[in-house]
Amino acid sequence: MAENKVQFGLKNCYYAKITETGGTITYGTPVSIPGGVNLNLAAQGEVTRFYADNIVYYMTQSNQGYEGDLEVARIPDTMWKDIFGLTEGGTSKVLTEAANVELAHFALMFQINGDADEELHVLYNCVPSRPAVASGTIQATKEPVTASFTISAIPRPQDNKVRARTTNTTPTTTRTGWFSSVFVEA
Repeated sequence: MAENKVQFGLKNCYYAKITETGGTITYGTPVSIPGGVNLNLAAQGEVTRFYADNIVYYMTQSNQGYEGDLEVARIPDTMWKDIFGLTEGGTSKVLTEAANVELAHFALMFQINGDADEELHVLYNCVPSRPAVASGTIQATKEPVTASFTISAIPRPQDNKVRARTTNTTPTTTRTGWFSSVFVEA
């Protein structure tokens, strides 16, 4: 299969809640986040520059992961509960946010289509910010209001892995199960 020349089309966003025990994380079953709209992540870390014999050399000193925004059509109720810590009333079924809630870490899995192939990605250890609440009055035409929140994708404590993605040579067996569980290299 040919390698992509361009990429477009974010789709198939999933999260898998993390449980951490003694510095090792495990993942829950991936849950779909319908309507992925936009993902924009910037690399985090320090890059140093030094000179030797009038040549500039660049050396990355630290990879601290990525930070940016995930925009979705709507945050599903399961994610509000699993990741953002809202609790659901037993009888009322109303989701309530408390001031002292601790946000959960999660793996983020997603697909980016290309001209030749889709790339499947996983960010192993994401820390979210609280999403804003926004809406607007309906005008002459209905425009959907999206939800977005910032994520920091940081290294996993057990092995410093930050992310993984498929290539045009990734076997079909690996691709087929990508959204069934979080991919971890054996």
